[in-house]
Amino acid sequence: MTSTLTAEDLLTVGSATFPVPIPAALVRPGEDVPPGAVMGEVVLRPLLVRDVERITRAAKEQRVLTSVLMVNHALVSPKLSIDQVSALPAGLLQFLLERVNALSGLSLDEEGLEAAVRAPLTRACFLLAREFGWTPAQCAELTVGQILVYVEMLGRHEAPVAEAV
Repeated sequence: MTSTLTAEDLLTVGSATFPVPIPAALVRPGEDVPPGAVMGEVVLRPLLVRDVERITRAAKEQRVLTSVLMVNHALVSPKLSIDQVSALPAGLLQFLLERVNALSGLSLDEEGLEAAVRAPLTRACFLLAREFGWTPAQCAELTVGQILVYVEMLGRHEAPVAEAV
């Protein structure tokens, strides 16, 4: 039998920390290290909703800065400044970002990705972006009602009024 979670149960997850082993090949690239060798570990925490909101606002549409800020916020030990995270090798940053996304519930497995791609709303936004030249940011600002209206307009072969988004 499954028990009902309390608010405390849910909020405690956000303060949990997790050791993450770092492959030696990422810390010592080009050196002859045994496959699967671990150099050491770092400690990460999941990103909270408020972290993701701050990061999104701070980075705007700069993907690399978004990645740097996500790792910076999630890295508990060792604590690194934004400049220090920016100075990490790209492969190590990508490795840490993948772990941050997984801990934060922000990554999709193959099945989740396939479901997201097949979701009607996702397909509609892709269609609108392709047909009207809108950016993903512009599509994200649309309400479900607006999306439905524009998709219907496409079905009727009508063009949207200039600057509809």
